[in-house]
Amino acid sequence: MKLIRATATEAAGMAQAHAGAFADSWREEDFEDLLEGDGVFGFLAVDDEDRPLGVILSRIAAGEMEVLTVGVRPEARRLGVAKALMTAALGVARQAGAEACFLEVAVDNDGAGALYAGLGFRRAGLRKRYYDRGAEGMIDALVMRLDLNTPA
Repeated sequence: MKLIRATATEAAGMAQAHAGAFADSWREEDFEDLLEGDGVFGFLAVDDEDRPLGVILSRIAAGEMEVLTVGVRPEARRLGVAKALMTAALGVARQAGAEACFLEVAVDNDGAGALYAGLGFRRAGLRKRYYDRGAEGMIDALVMRLDLNTPA
């Protein structure tokens, strides 16, 4: 696996990875537009044949990093892809001087919750009925925070 620092050139691969990770995925144009925004950065994880495995897109504003989206295709889960993406993004945020990172995670996403906790994130709040699961209804999201002033 290798990580590519995202530019608009990677938007198609990012959209492909996102589509594999989420039923309600973002389009290539969404990634292109976001990557043009102030403080927005991301990474695309690919395999040895440059096939998209996972994606992260984040934004730094007012000294804080926000994870806009992070996802890994099902066949690449539990192989360290998400951890590598998160670690790379957190490194960029620290270098940029961000003091904290925030993200949301569905309350029933135990794997992601464990990953974030293992990286040092702590619960900071709850967003009621945050994610729309279609026919399954709405589900709450945990807001998680990581202090970036502590050693990685």
